[in-house]
Amino acid sequence: MAEQSNISEWILLFFGFYSLAAGIGEFRQPGFWKSMFDDFSGTPSLRFLTGIICLVMGAAIYLANPWDPTDWMSVVVTVIGGWIVIEGLAFLAFGDRFIPIVATVLGSNQRFWAVIACVLGVVIIALPLMRLLAD
Repeated sequence: MAEQSNISEWILLFFGFYSLAAGIGEFRQPGFWKSMFDDFSGTPSLRFLTGIICLVMGAAIYLANPWDPTDWMSVVVTVIGGWIVIEGLAFLAFGDRFIPIVATVLGSNQRFWAVIACVLGVVIIALPLMRLLAD
């Protein structure tokens, strides 16, 4: 169970699960991410709902994570929380312009990004697990 002293590890562990699952989802259904961005482009209410969810989740991560500048995991989790807040604000304020930019960055090589997501997921899962198991 999470304690105040290891909140950063738990948040990072679940973030790794998310990254790995997203990558596996794209491998299982090639084009899944592209179709998701196509849905976002045509559905303002979906962009709005996504923005609210990102804003709330990012704020929760940012506020729940104990800030410790001497602990790199604490710093990384705080930055991730802040980044998710910014992403939520971008969805809400500029979703119609933000989504095409992200879709262009992802490009047509979704498989490459799925590999990156899976590798990052495994690494992000392993790092906090090593700390949690050492305690």
